[in-house]
Amino acid sequence: MTPAPIAPELLTTALAPTDSTVLPRAAYTDPAILDWERKNFFSDWVCVGRSEDIPESGSQRALETGGHGVLLMRAEDGTLRGFVNACRHRGHELLACGQTATKHSIVCPYHAWSYELSGGLRNAPGFRDVESFDKSRLGLYELPLHEWHGWVFVAPGGTASKDFAAHVGNAEQIVAPYGADKLRVHETHEYDIEANWKTIVENYQECYHCSMIHPELCRVSPPESGENLTERDGDWVGGWMDLRPNAKTMSLDGSSASVVIETLDEHEQRTVMYLVVFPNLLISLHPDYVMTHVLSPIAPDRTRVRCSWLFPTAAIEAPGFDPSQTVDFWDTTNRQDWAACESVQRGMRSEQWTPGPLHPDEDGVQHFVSLVARRYRDG
Repeated sequence: MTPAPIAPELLTTALAPTDSTVLPRAAYTDPAILDWERKNFFSDWVCVGRSEDIPESGSQRALETGGHGVLLMRAEDGTLRGFVNACRHRGHELLACGQTATKHSIVCPYHAWSYELSGGLRNAPGFRDVESFDKSRLGLYELPLHEWHGWVFVAPGGTASKDFAAHVGNAEQIVAPYGADKLRVHETHEYDIEANWKTIVENYQECYHCSMIHPELCRVSPPESGENLTERDGDWVGGWMDLRPNAKTMSLDGSSASVVIETLDEHEQRTVMYLVVFPNLLISLHPDYVMTHVLSPIAPDRTRVRCSWLFPTAAIEAPGFDPSQTVDFWDTTNRQDWAACESVQRGMRSEQWTPGPLHPDEDGVQHFVSLVARRYRDG
């Protein structure tokens, strides 16, 4: 692979274990950098949603992630498959981005070429008597796909740089106790943020800012608590924070409308774990629910974020279940974060700006930017 179009010497402080900084300005503002990231980061394993988004045989969902069009389909045998969302005839989208359908085939709306749920070409109007036409060679381009604890990952570039187990590494041991594959999405919010996707991840990786902009969060979790994890195997970063003694979970008043996830140990029941599965899935693991942010870069200064709250089925089905204290807590916190990230992006417009040193409490940011900088440098 080709290194990113950025001078290696500009990455020195982002790679430094001490006195480190965030990435150079161009990493957040230059369209050429984002184009390189789309071809390298966002063509490899990326999260595209939840398995429950495509619930039954015939379910189809089209989406865009990092500039790549992806079509998810659940086949007759229940297998979930991912394809390039482009007809093999002239490239028309088979479903518009964001559209869903439930059918036993998929028909291109341009010239009516139709495909099996397995991706094979079923029919191409007018080609029946064309001897040279070989429909067995004109199936949809299938993408590597993996379902992990209910999240769906694809490699939109057509190949993955490593198998999925190596991608998540020992994050598997952290996520597994929460039984996320058995949780259900109760609510989803979508945000368009005028900031670079990496700025959003960096903000997520530190609470050095929390006492300034998150009064609600500080009431239920000490901003100086916890630590970031250094024993990492795989493409992820993360850390944990404590709950205050009076708080059962992260909500406006610290109360829980859910039930404690029964497979958690004592430490997990009193902490919140924050993980970034590179490049675009942020997982917040709480004692009684899981929240995720799925990021999709639209432009160097714009990112779409899909935020979902997942709860145990027993909680969702309980009479009077109302998680508004939890959802409103994070919607408020999200919007505080988005405002800060957008202000950072505006500040970075100045060509005179260069990054200053990170505080020791921002070691999680250093873990993330060094991961990015190594990939910029090495391709």
